[in-house]
Amino acid sequence: MATVFETRLIGNIGKDAVVKKMDKGVLALNFPVAHNKNWRDKRTGEQRTKTTWVNCTIWKKDGANLRILDFLKKGNLVEVLGTPFAKGYLQEDKSVRSEIRLNVSKTNILRASHDPQEYIDNDYDHQENDGNNSESVLLEEEVY
Repeated sequence: MATVFETRLIGNIGKDAVVKKMDKGVLALNFPVAHNKNWRDKRTGEQRTKTTWVNCTIWKKDGANLRILDFLKKGNLVEVLGTPFAKGYLQEDKSVRSEIRLNVSKTNILRASHDPQEYIDNDYDHQENDGNNSESVLLEEEVY
């Protein structure tokens, strides 16, 4: 029996994607996504927000179309689907830190600072508008 472990995250990109060349001609497109949880404090009535950062990676073969980088810009609202994992590391001051990471399999640009229609390539499928007033572009990426 097959199992599925996939996470769907909707949030804003925290900074422009960075491309890192890995071994064997593989590229890693890295970008952070912020998820905000809002609630009202029952005791004080004050509005609260907690931000969780998820470091996302899209894997591409060297020489592949990198048009998606036009969309992976700070402030853009995205939906990403992929396999989550936690990574721990030791900082210089010897304190242990951890982060949430996501190997992205699909990316959906929900709101961009520019018109997404002008950047659609034949390599990507266009998703019909789901009834809301925003344009959306579905960009499917293969995870290696």
